[in-house]
This record gives sequence, structure tokens and C-alpha cells, in this order.
Amino acid sequence: MSSGGGTRAVIAALLANLGIAVTKFIAFGLTGSSSMLAESIHSVADSGNQVLLLFGGRRARRRATAQHPFGYGRSRYIYAFIVSIVLFTLGGLFALYEAYHKARHPEPIESWRWVPVAVLLVAITMESLSFRTAVRESNAVRGDMGWVSFIRRAKAPELPVILLEDFAALVGLIFALFGVSMTLATHDGIWDAIGSGMIGLLLVTVAIVLAVETASLLLGEAASTEHVRAIEQAITAGSDVERLIHLRTMHLGPEELLVAAKIGIPRDTTAEGIAEAIDAAEVRIREAVPIARVIYIEPDIYRAGHGKGTAATLTSGQDSGTSE
Repeated sequence: MSSGGGTRAVIAALLANLGIAVTKFIAFGLTGSSSMLAESIHSVADSGNQVLLLFGGRRARRRATAQHPFGYGRSRYIYAFIVSIVLFTLGGLFALYEAYHKARHPEPIESWRWVPVAVLLVAITMESLSFRTAVRESNAVRGDMGWVSFIRRAKAPELPVILLEDFAALVGLIFALFGVSMTLATHDGIWDAIGSGMIGLLLVTVAIVLAVETASLLLGEAASTEHVRAIEQAITAGSDVERLIHLRTMHLGPEELLVAAKIGIPRDTTAEGIAEAIDAAEVRIREAVPIARVIYIEPDIYRAGHGKGTAATLTSGQDSGTSE
């Protein structure tokens, strides 16, 4: 996992969640609060998720093999998708079940009444520090993108996952504080169940968002608009290339890009000239977009009158020229 992958943010979140989980379990043991139990399981799920992200980053660094010739870069996407499943099942569904159970048999908090409030306030402080680290790491790579665009367009999954997890953790702690405080104020355990249910719905929603975004990465997303434009300009910059007929890109991992292009070359170009034109185009592409690791370029003869190498042909997947 590169620095852009947010290793620091993942480790900060892991350490915070481990400490928070221990204090939450102690508070649950003393009070029997449903909201505290839901938040305890939430912290355990988050801790496991951070371990999964670190493990996925480690596996992604393995060398390519004959069985996996394009390498293991997508391991980071796979483990990010597993994170969404863990958050949905272990975190969200458990909290909803606990809310249902507590709603049927509501019980007030009788012992150690203010312990959960103190624990939640400490947890909010620790989680805020973790969230601040994730925000700082994200600001270093997101550029001018808004937060929603960053989460949707980021090719490295770790930072969006940590951002959403930490945000959900902070909001979940507020929900838990609301449920516990209302239970203490009214001596009615139904508020504890409501707090747990709110946490469950929040975690399920975040898990669904994570699943949708990481599934898109697993299917294979194209390069960013900026990278596509840079590759197009690099290919057509050479005098030995008449035009770009079509271009395909796909992320093999956050820092690995597959580029496949068909280029139009002059009709009288020799075999040696074709090879030199392809080699030169590859050099220009790698200089323009260093993450372009795997490049395939197909030469062709462009026939005037059979189409124009416009942006429409690049995105639609239709060839603009025909072979002779």
C-alpha cells in the first residue's frame, strides 16, 4: 500500500478502535446498555476491517505470476469489498438485532449509571483524532475534488473506506450517547433500543455505499479523465502517428493502469518503422502517466472517409478506421 493508499490513516483508525472497543465492552459489562453493546461490536468490526485493509495492501505487493500475469493489485479492492460485508453483517445487522431484542424487553440502566456517558465522551474524542488523520491524509491526494466525488472516484480504496468508517463511528457514538442519555433521564430502556437501532441503520447504509463503490472498482474502472486526456496527447504527439483510432484503459490496481490503443500510421511505413512508432508511443505514455504499467498498442491504416478519430469514438468503443 502506497502512501497514497492511506496506511497512516488505517493504522491510526486501528489503534483508536482497539482502545475504544475495550472501554466500550467494560462499560457494557457494568451497565448492560444495548447501545454500548452495539457500539462495542461496531468497534470490533472496524478493527477487523482495518486489519483486512492492511492485509490486502500487503498481498497487492506480490509479484505477478504465470497464473496472475497482471499481478495482485486488485487485492486491495477485494479486501475493501470484504470490509463492506463485515460492516453490514457484524456491525449493522447485529445492532439492529440488539435493538429489536431490547425493544421487546426494555430495561433501564440501574448500575454505574454515568459510566457509559463518560466512556462515550472519551470515545468521541479518540474517534475525532482518528477522523482528523483520515481527513488530513485524504486532503493530500484528493486535490480539488469534493468529498463525495473523492469517495466515488478514488482508485485507492483505503482512504474512502476509513473516511466513511470514521464518520460512521462518530455519528454512531452520538446516537449511542443520545440513547444512553435519554434512558438515564427517563428511566425507560426503549431509548437504549432506539439508539441501537439508529446505529444499525447507519452502519447498514455505510456498508451499502462501500459495497457499491468497491464493486465498481472490482469490475474494472477506466483511468481518470485527466489521465485519459494525457494519454491521448502523448500518443498523438509523435510525428509517426497519424491519429488515435481508439483507446481503452482499466485500473489493474490503484497505482497500475492497463492501456490498450489502436493508432493510425502512414500507409508506407515499414515494419521497422511501425515497431519504432509503437516503442516511442509507449515511452511518451509512461512519461505522461507513470502508473501506465501495461501498454498494448495496435497499429492500423486509417482510411479517410470512414470516420474521424473524435472523442466520441474513444468513449463509444467503435473503431474509426478499417484495416487493409
